[in-house]
Amino acid sequence: MHVTTLDRGALVRGRVAVCLLFLLAGMAVGTWTARIPAIKQQLELSDGRLSLALLGIAAGAIAGMQAVGRLVDRYGSVKVMLPMAFAQSVVLILPAHMPDLITLTISLFAFGLVHGTLDVAMNANAVEVERAMGRPLMSSFHAVFSIGGFAGAAVGGLLAHTGLTPAATFAAAAAVIAALALWASRWALTPPGEPAAEAVAGGAPAGRGRGLLFLGVLGICCMIGEGAAADWSSVYLRDNLGSSAGFAAAAYAAFSVMMTAGRLAGDRLTMLLGPVTLVRGCGLLAASGFGAALLINHPVAAVIGFGCFGAGLSCIVPQVFSAAGRRDPARAGQALARVASLSYVGFLSGPVLIGGLAELVGLPRALAVPVLLAAFVALAASALRPEPLTK
Repeated sequence: MHVTTLDRGALVRGRVAVCLLFLLAGMAVGTWTARIPAIKQQLELSDGRLSLALLGIAAGAIAGMQAVGRLVDRYGSVKVMLPMAFAQSVVLILPAHMPDLITLTISLFAFGLVHGTLDVAMNANAVEVERAMGRPLMSSFHAVFSIGGFAGAAVGGLLAHTGLTPAATFAAAAAVIAALALWASRWALTPPGEPAAEAVAGGAPAGRGRGLLFLGVLGICCMIGEGAAADWSSVYLRDNLGSSAGFAAAAYAAFSVMMTAGRLAGDRLTMLLGPVTLVRGCGLLAASGFGAALLINHPVAAVIGFGCFGAGLSCIVPQVFSAAGRRDPARAGQALARVASLSYVGFLSGPVLIGGLAELVGLPRALAVPVLLAAFVALAASALRPEPLTK
């Protein structure tokens, strides 16, 4: 759908299309995650060998994010994100049919490559829709991704409970993803005009490049916290605070629910407070809430603390991505690719960093690192001051 005038209906359909892409991307990740144990059992993999295969996703995602920026800037976000949305349904099916570790790793590299490419392209289109509508939208898009991830994991887990094979599970999810991609392809918003060739070919001014690098640093700080919460929250409650396994799982559940709720409210909060004040407040909430929980040293406080941590981190990455995409509209793809890939490195390195520090100083002290990083984001929030959105 090519837009030459700001038709309200076209903009609403464009917004829905972006939501569909974020939803299907989250569903793909959630469905895959739910069936990891079955794939592990199917190929008789040890934990260590499985971790090697999972590195394929990370490597593929980073490779895709590095390559896609120039494609988005040269051809437009729509011409990149829609093929990748359909490809997401295909690469989800592959891991269930791999006979060994090597082929599984290759298939997961393809999964990560497509997912990373789609991630940057759909965020670039989200920035374009946000600009066209003249108001903040990025937090709600990221909330839809979280909802998709939950839905994919829940349905995948339910199908696993019924005894359905991973191959059948992935095929069913792939059909839904392809249908969502088809819907999005009908409604996707294509901004008028093509990126200027000289803008695509040229490099970003040095000052703007440094600004993007700092936005990437803020993304790393947040994603380290997300990775740490995902991998270490239950361990902290179970091993350090002596809670039951069931109650320990409530920590990450609280983190995830509050992150989704925060993102659903994030656009309104951005309009009310502005991105700088919002990110500063979010950083302070994350740091103070989780920091207080570590000091109290009680399972209930820890669950509440992880909930505050999720709520605090919820709006920061969407604001970082939105700011990156608006720094230079002609190079929005490259800007988002740089910031997204740096942020993703933070998500991957966070659990490893916390684990290494835990060996030296214990897990409770190691978890103070995300607290300090959230406080740093609060102090540096002025870096997200954007140029006004224009219709």
